[in-house]
This record gives sequence, structure tokens and C-alpha cells, in this order.
Amino acid sequence: MKKIISILTILTLFLMLIFSNVSFGAALDTINIEASKQTVRPDEIVTLNVDFGKPLAAYTINASYDNNIFDYVEAQGGEANNTGNKVIVTFHDATGGSSQRDNMNIKFRAKADITTSNPTEITFTLNGLGSVEGGTTVSYDDITTPIVKNLTVEPEYVNYTIKLDHTGEIVKQEEIPMTLSYSSPMGRYYEHARLVAQATTPNDGEVRLMATDTAGLEHDIIDSGWGDAQGYKIGGKNVSQTLQTKAIFSKAGDYKITLKLIDRDNSDSIIAEKVFSFSVLDEHTPVPPTETETENTPPKEEVKEENTKVETPKKLPKTGSNIYISAGIILVALAGLYIYYNQKTKY
Repeated sequence: MKKIISILTILTLFLMLIFSNVSFGAALDTINIEASKQTVRPDEIVTLNVDFGKPLAAYTINASYDNNIFDYVEAQGGEANNTGNKVIVTFHDATGGSSQRDNMNIKFRAKADITTSNPTEITFTLNGLGSVEGGTTVSYDDITTPIVKNLTVEPEYVNYTIKLDHTGEIVKQEEIPMTLSYSSPMGRYYEHARLVAQATTPNDGEVRLMATDTAGLEHDIIDSGWGDAQGYKIGGKNVSQTLQTKAIFSKAGDYKITLKLIDRDNSDSIIAEKVFSFSVLDEHTPVPPTETETENTPPKEEVKEENTKVETPKKLPKTGSNIYISAGIILVALAGLYIYYNQKTKY
């Protein structure tokens, strides 16, 4: 009996010696996981940083993700193994505590072809947690309840633009062709959107905005909206709908038509809204006639233009007296008198 007691005592001392530097069963409640962004655009990278709150010498991180939305990129802080929808990162400090880590991170890239809004989550569980503190190895409980990080992967949406275009004057009781459209190069998705309209009119005035559906039925958008009463799906790249409509205003005055895209799934909240103002006339504004359009106007008297063209002489005429001609005439006369006088003296 004494021999058995001695053996048990020695065994107990031996086990105490072996495990004297080990502590079991501590809870690690300092872990914090943060995402670099909550909304991730297609083809963007998001980083999930795991902060342990204290240095760890060993850990295994299990990060589960939706591989229809994300692709795994890389992990820092351990040896990573990607199984297709889970990344397992394992770390062990081979130096015995001098190279412990207080954080690690995993990076994912959102798939480039995503065009819709995708709420999703990445979940983390941790096991094999341990640290070395003052030469003592401390083990921590596994974290089996997932730590969840919620993310949304979606394009950068552009607001919808509404237009209502027409040309020319608007005259009461006349049908005015108008082009109604809404569009977005990247529109947010709505399962049940609808186009509706409201009108502000002068006293006793009425306005109708008519459009014809594919079945040939005509609808007044101001009175009943456009499309199925429950709404229809819109969204994605290069969203565009164009309706050829006609407006009829009952009397002259100032009108306003407010067009709205609404979300039937969210208490008819407004997706997009635009107000259009119109001035309606009693009659068309007279257009001043042009000369070519006036038939009854008597022709203008033709005014004959005098020929004021002056021919330029090829040789300029001589003007004034020439002193040389006058002198010559005098000399000829004196010579004649001289000859006459000499002949008369001879006889």
C-alpha cells in the first residue's frame, strides 16, 4: 500500500512539474474585427483586420465568405488555405514567444461584374488560441460563435434623370406632342417602381398627359400613372425608358406638371422627381410676313438709276491759253507788216 502511495505521489509531482508553466481555460474577450469599408464597389478590395487585443503565439482563424460575391486575395499573419468559400489562417510562434502577433488581416476582392446591391457577411471563428506571458503559456477558449461582419457590394449608382420635352408654342385645346423619358447610366435596382404625375393648373383649368401602351390602350399619366399598378422592375447599366406622349391643356395660363418615379415597396417613396412649367396661349402668336410670303402687297415702284458713270477720257483735253501760240501769231503779224512796209518803200 505504501508502495502505491509513493508511486502516486511521484506521478503527481511529475505532472505538476510538467504543467507548472501552463494555464488553461482563459476567455479571450478582447478580439475586435473591422472592415476597411462597409460598401464595396465591383472590383474593389476590402480588408478585414482582426485585432486580438493582446499578443498571441498561436491561433487559427476561419473566415467564411460568399464566393459568388467575393474572391480571396491574400492574408497576412499566418499560413493561409483557401477552400473556395472559407479562408483558414494558421499561425504558431516557433521562437517560443518572442515573435507573437497582436493582429492579422484577410483581403477579398468584389467580383467585377456585379450590377446589383448585395448585402452579404463574412463570419469568423477562432481556435487554438494561446500566448506566452512571463514564460508561462496561456491557452484561451475557442470562439465558436461566429463574429459577423456585414458588408454591401454594389455599383456606384447614379440618380435617375426625368425629362419632358416639346417644341413650339402651346395653345389651349391643341394636342402637343411631348417626349417623356427617364434614364441613368447606372441606376439603382427597384423591384416595383412606377411613374406618376401631378398637375397644378389655373382656375378651372385641366391638363392631360396621354401615352399609349403596347396593347394600344391610352392612359392619362396624370390621372392614373404609367404601367402596372404594382410597379415594375428597373435598374442596372444604361437604364432608359422613353414614352411618346401628347399633352392637352384646356385653357390659357400657367401650368406645372410634376413627374415622379416612386418605389412601391417602400411606401411610394420618391426615387426621382422633376417639375416642368408650361405657359399656354389662347392662340398662336402671329408671325410677321416676309417679302416672299406676302402676295397682296403691291410691287414697289422701280426706281431708275441715272447713269452716273463718267467715262474717263483716254486723252485729257487742253485747257487755258498756250503762251507759245500767242507769241507765234504776233511774230507772224509783225513779219507780214515788215514785208509789206519794205515793198511799199521800194515803189
